[in-house]
Amino acid sequence: MARLSVNINKIATLRNSRGGNNPDVLQTALACERFGAQGITVHPRPDERHIRYQDVYDLKTAIKTELNIEGNSREDKFVRLVLDTQPAQVTLVPDDPNQITSNHGWDTVKHQAYLMDICALFKSEGIRVSIFVDPDPKMIEAAAGTGTDRVELYTEAYARDYLDSPELALAPYLEAAKIAQQVGLGLNAGHDLDLHNLRYFNQHIPGLLEVSIGHALIADALYLGLEETIRQYLEQLA
Repeated sequence: MARLSVNINKIATLRNSRGGNNPDVLQTALACERFGAQGITVHPRPDERHIRYQDVYDLKTAIKTELNIEGNSREDKFVRLVLDTQPAQVTLVPDDPNQITSNHGWDTVKHQAYLMDICALFKSEGIRVSIFVDPDPKMIEAAAGTGTDRVELYTEAYARDYLDSPELALAPYLEAAKIAQQVGLGLNAGHDLDLHNLRYFNQHIPGLLEVSIGHALIADALYLGLEETIRQYLEQLA
């Protein structure tokens, strides 16, 4: 069964829009755990427009499930945060500082030497490493040469094309998953997965270990409530 890691960035966005501490990011994370989530994901950015760096320190000391920190490791502040907090997993994402959200994976061919160095740094501290990649066999094969433990497939294209043809939408991800297995990489996935498309993805992608879901899950919680929403997402992964 693939594990569900809840990305709580949107909770922080709502908090920051008004000031103060409502909704409470830490209490939300603890509630997600209580309702069955197997991990908490955060993606701090340099301007702290949603998750703040202090949030990450607070979460690390309070949550009992896995903490997954996503972000651009070319930022020194991000590297220090990861090394300070020692999460279970760091997911390397090639974000531009001005991006609203992640929109592409690493070119693991072009940046292989750099990725080898940063993976070695984090792994020397006992931190599992995942590299955010597009479903491109070449990128997954090259990722294996970096020393990463896992890759996370960027699933926006799957979610977009699923509405027209689930089978065609899945095809490149199925090929990517098979390549990941062949080269010995663990497999995560995330971006725009939701209650409509998650079950099909989970049922057909071999070796899927973890999905990280934020925007859709938090939006669904407005209608269904957080506990019921997490229950339904876990059901899609059963």
